[in-house]
Amino acid sequence: MFTGIVECTGTLARIETLDSTCRLWIEAPEIVSELCEGTSVAVDGACLTATSIEQATFTVDVIGTTLERTVAGGYQEGQRLNLEQAMVLGGRVDGHLVQGHVDGIGHLTHVIEDSEYWIMDFEVPRDVFALSVRHGSITLNGVSLTISDLLPNRVCRIGVIPFTYQHTNLGVLTAGTPVNVEGDMIGKYVQRVLASRGDPERNES
Repeated sequence: MFTGIVECTGTLARIETLDSTCRLWIEAPEIVSELCEGTSVAVDGACLTATSIEQATFTVDVIGTTLERTVAGGYQEGQRLNLEQAMVLGGRVDGHLVQGHVDGIGHLTHVIEDSEYWIMDFEVPRDVFALSVRHGSITLNGVSLTISDLLPNRVCRIGVIPFTYQHTNLGVLTAGTPVNVEGDMIGKYVQRVLASRGDPERNES
């Protein structure tokens, strides 16, 4: 479980493509000393497992389903990645509850630079848009964000403050860039309960 508050960004130092998986070497000196083999790390919002630690670098293995459902399948060496370690129960949750289970891929459609912040429009998957509400939460590339408006064509409008823009990889996105999208967890459960009403078979499952 994560919070969507990115701790740092890392650099994708190396990619090794295997038969149905790929191995990523991520350079992240800010957090690598706190990691150990088996530690969960959100990489652009996708929960992955650190499989080895090498000085300032750690590795993760990405399996086929994750490659298909996330932006990891299009990674390039040298790319900047958002990183967050698993949350510690009992501490503050500064963002919102994030599972690290990416629901699908969205795309940045438009960026407007305001005098004090950036307005960013993202087209998101249909099922995520159905869960979304104004002033609700959404996770994009592992960043907990607040939806400022819902626009036609499944577009969520986000206001991004300078700190977030500069300290995550949102600041390097351009129109058309794909992003990992995770819808609000509470919304998923509410939708599931509402859908099961009046459906006895679903209630018993």
